[in-house]
Amino acid sequence: MILTVTLNTALDLTYRVRSLRPHTSHRVSEVIERPGGKGVNVARVLAALGHEVTVTGFAGGGTGQAVRDGLTAVPRLTDALVPVAGATRRTIAIADELSGDTTQLNEPGPHIAPAEWGAFLDRYEELLSGASAVALCGSLPPGVPVGAYANLVRSARSAGVPVLLDTSGEPLRRGVAARPDLIKPNADELAELTGSHEPLRATQDARRRGAHTVIASLGAQGLLAVTPEGRWRATPPARIPGNPTGAGDSAVAGLLSGLVEQLPWPDRLTRAVALSAATVRAPAAGEFDPAVYEGLRGRVTVTGVAGAA
Repeated sequence: MILTVTLNTALDLTYRVRSLRPHTSHRVSEVIERPGGKGVNVARVLAALGHEVTVTGFAGGGTGQAVRDGLTAVPRLTDALVPVAGATRRTIAIADELSGDTTQLNEPGPHIAPAEWGAFLDRYEELLSGASAVALCGSLPPGVPVGAYANLVRSARSAGVPVLLDTSGEPLRRGVAARPDLIKPNADELAELTGSHEPLRATQDARRRGAHTVIASLGAQGLLAVTPEGRWRATPPARIPGNPTGAGDSAVAGLLSGLVEQLPWPDRLTRAVALSAATVRAPAAGEFDPAVYEGLRGRVTVTGVAGAA
């Protein structure tokens, strides 16, 4: 079983409009509602790839119940969310059909009481005992300690469970110091962590700070991987138009599934890039277009990067 942790789960709403213009009314052509939050998106992609996956984190209020109801329809996915008094947040994506751009509005999430945080920690320790790998994903809701991910990384390492960390800011900085097996920051998150805007230098610096392996997400330019076994660049064959929301989460699912399947690094990166691009063509985060995915797998370019890892 693969475990994904989403401390700030969400009910994702996607509105499609012909053209998004400030200070005007818009007629929405389509509304898509899905369970969300980064780890939930990762879990749905992993389940679609055929992996048994368990989702934990927090859920509360009417939106939390809508998230849980949505998860029941996903084959191979187990809901282990911890109930809280506050209401789960909503995230709203407004997709502009004319430009292809997406505007994202993210609520902060419910305040987590100390007793609720303690209940989650107990659940997490229980779930680790049956996990083959764990992904710690996304932002922290109010009330959760800023060093939460560092503690969760240490617990996973103590249990002998490989751990992937995908967050940003101070939670990422503290989490990296706990020596996760893998981190997957985007270019901006990596620059904030290291102070360097040169991807290769920044990934090397992130490894020196504690991360065992660093996979830098470079948007349409693909992935840069710096691992103990070597360095690689993986790039899609062309820029894929569509909604990029959730593309990074699909890349995490590709990397995590490749880890538990013990695939060579080039194969893991190929899967991650193809899944990420296929998600851009899907209607909502946590989904991917299977035809696009299969078509891209043989066209992703993976090249070695010179120098010692």
